[in-house]
This record gives sequence, C-alpha cells and structure tokens, in this order.
Amino acid sequence: MSDRGNAARLVMALKAGAVYFLAVFAAGFVLGVLRTLFVAPRIGVLAAVAVELPIVLAVAWWVSARLQRAPSPTLRDAGVMGGMAFVLLMLAEASLSIALFGRTFAGHLALYADADHQLGFAGQVAFALIPTVQVRHRRRKDLS
Repeated sequence: MSDRGNAARLVMALKAGAVYFLAVFAAGFVLGVLRTLFVAPRIGVLAAVAVELPIVLAVAWWVSARLQRAPSPTLRDAGVMGGMAFVLLMLAEASLSIALFGRTFAGHLALYADADHQLGFAGQVAFALIPTVQVRHRRRKDLS
C-alpha cells in the first residue's frame, strides 16, 4: 500500500476512534448519572459499577462493530481506533473530574486507589481493546 493509502487508513481509524469514543461516552455518561442517582444509593457504589459495566461494554461492542463494517479493518486500524478512543476517554474523564468536582489532576488519579474506580478502569481498558478483539475474532471466523 502506498504512503498515501496508509495515511488515509490512519486518518479513517483515528476518526473511527473519535466516533467510537463519542458514542460510548454519551451512553456511559447517561448510565453513570442513573447509576449515581438511583442505583448506587440502593446497592452501593462498587456493586452499581459492576451492574453498569457490562451494559457499557455491550454498547461499546455494538458501536465498534458498526464502525468496522467496511472497509475490512486491519489489526493496526483496530488498534489505532481503540487507542484513540481510550486517550479521548481518559482526557474527558480527567477533564470532567477537574471541572465538575474541583479536583486536581493528582486528586483525580488518587481515585484509582478505590475499588470502584479500579473496576471502571478495567472496563475502560476492555473498551479500548474491543475493536482489536473483534478484528481478530472476524479473522479467525473467516479462516475456519
């Protein structure tokens, strides 16, 4: 593939990552508000995150699959897409933590000492890996 073709694929993967982030972040934001206001007070914060996480990951799986329908993405494309989405997610989460809750960046990072934030971070890593997992799964399925 030419340099121009590689650059075009990279730009497409970065754009897909931005769309993936926006769609899943929007769904996660709504679910996070519902979790905080209605679920966590009844069952506790950690249990509420454990209830919310599979829903967010299911949304992420669906969105990622729709974004990767055509053209056939490579593992590199999927990695760039997931990596871009992860970086945007981490920036958005830190920005909201600082802007809405008045935390410092260090204060935001300190939240990851809590089990609920550790579980959430594990989910964020899974979110980043979903595009790559889907491409690998599709390739194995195509070979069998």
